[in-house]
Amino acid sequence: MSNVMDRAALGIKVVELCNFIAGPYCARLLADFGAEVVKIEPPGSGDDARHRGPFPEDQPHPETSGTFLYLNTDKQSVTLDLQKPDGREVFKRLIADADVLIEDRAPGEMERLGLGYEALRAINPSLIVTSITPFGQEGPYRDYKAHHLNIYHASGQGYLLPMWAPNLDNAPVKGPGYLGEYDGGMAGAIATLAALFWRGNGGTGQHIDISKQHAMFQLERSQLRRYVDTGASPNRTGKGRLLESLVECKDGFAVVILSSQSQWEGLYEAMGRPEWGARAPFNTQAGRSAHYQELRQHLAEWARTLTVEELFHSVQKHRTACAPIQTAEQIYASSQFRARDYFEEIDHPVAGKFEYPGNPFRLSNTPRPPRHPAPLLGQHNEAVYCGRLGYSQSDLVKLAQARVI
Repeated sequence: MSNVMDRAALGIKVVELCNFIAGPYCARLLADFGAEVVKIEPPGSGDDARHRGPFPEDQPHPETSGTFLYLNTDKQSVTLDLQKPDGREVFKRLIADADVLIEDRAPGEMERLGLGYEALRAINPSLIVTSITPFGQEGPYRDYKAHHLNIYHASGQGYLLPMWAPNLDNAPVKGPGYLGEYDGGMAGAIATLAALFWRGNGGTGQHIDISKQHAMFQLERSQLRRYVDTGASPNRTGKGRLLESLVECKDGFAVVILSSQSQWEGLYEAMGRPEWGARAPFNTQAGRSAHYQELRQHLAEWARTLTVEELFHSVQKHRTACAPIQTAEQIYASSQFRARDYFEEIDHPVAGKFEYPGNPFRLSNTPRPPRHPAPLLGQHNEAVYCGRLGYSQSDLVKLAQARVI
């Protein structure tokens, strides 16, 4: 019950009817700010993320998925089958006093169940409904099904990432992990917080329509500007784009940026004022852009003589943009992350103790709510259905026997 009590006191009640990554990440971000999140999962199977790795020691188990554990900290889990009439009635009671519903069903599915926005607004006029779908609730793609691969390429990023890879020419590539899913979840959380702010200042509840495609494209809007400015499609090869270069050092990689004359001048000083940099075509910004691949070769020859730290401090000394590319192991061991207590140890009853990525923010006048492990499947059925909605123990037994929960 501690998970229920310490977060309900903060006053925001969220119902999550979502699966896998985007919606659960949206709800997890709200939970990070102290909202009480009730996660609805299908009886028996639960969220699909429970069946995706990584798993400790590569032993699959629905309660130990690293993906699920990360996305669902500080939530309560209830099981509920919305395909059954009794399940829909339970859902309506859960919605009656909720502040937010986050859902990721296909457009039109909630309406077919009698649980569309208008029906829910009739139950709870102040409810905020955040719908997260691949292409949004409108447009010719609204009914298209999509995996992350589809969303990634529909956003245009397949032609942009990874950057600084001229050997790939214009061939599209698959994005890492589930980048677009997280982008969609983040967009949903920001929009939901804005809607809560609006409602708290005299506004009403409302329906938020999140397109994962749009969310992912939004983070590459600078590339769109370049297309509008130049008429040429941006790409990762450096042609027609700002000058950025990934370089390999003795012990790793770094990126140097020389998009402006002042940045080039700083880098030129850091390299020891090489003779080639004072001659055409490299002595002008236009010349460096037109001969980008040759410039990369010069930078690569110089970088191979230094360690990442040596290159980084040398370039930074001259007030020019540069950054080391750190591995996961380096980030995990980083003194900066450790000094801010970014990684937080959470003890899960089945998975055990692990360190989890924490929050990127610190609020000076608001203490961080205590952290709780991701819930077991249906762990909070009694606490939510009996303690919050007023069902009796015998009601709970009947719902379970009917496989409603």
